[in-house]
Amino acid sequence: MTAHRHLPAHHHAAQDALLHAEALCAARGVRLTPLRRRVLELVQSRTEAVKAYDLLAQLSTEDHAAKPPTVYRALDFLLEQGLVHRVDSLNAFVGCNHPDTPHAAHLLLCTQCGRVQELHSDALDAAIAQAVGATGFVTHHARLEVQGLCADCAAKAGQTD
Repeated sequence: MTAHRHLPAHHHAAQDALLHAEALCAARGVRLTPLRRRVLELVQSRTEAVKAYDLLAQLSTEDHAAKPPTVYRALDFLLEQGLVHRVDSLNAFVGCNHPDTPHAAHLLLCTQCGRVQELHSDALDAAIAQAVGATGFVTHHARLEVQGLCADCAAKAGQTD
């Protein structure tokens, strides 16, 4: 008799995200190759941002013949398809929670545990668009990164608002 192990909720969400990504790629007529899928799986399996060289190290332990350009090409594809977001301040990547439609990435970065959370706010998007539009600046891409403590770390530190 085998013991059943309970997987964390994040694991199930990551598996659902992979299935959704496969369906999106098929609908868009683009190919989610085995390597691209594995890179996405590695990114989606974490709650913190992951660097390309960490992905490369993980892939090399799995007997993939991945070289840095191969991993970067896979990440570029995933970025183009909206399946991951780049965390500029960390030079790393996180999975996207809403890859169905293009959107600005608003990321909350916990400086204590490293968790990255994607924030969706129509009010924030509208405020940014209005403020930027008032300057006459034409936006090509917007990404907001907010550093602080996630709810769990803030509660542990007694710093909840």
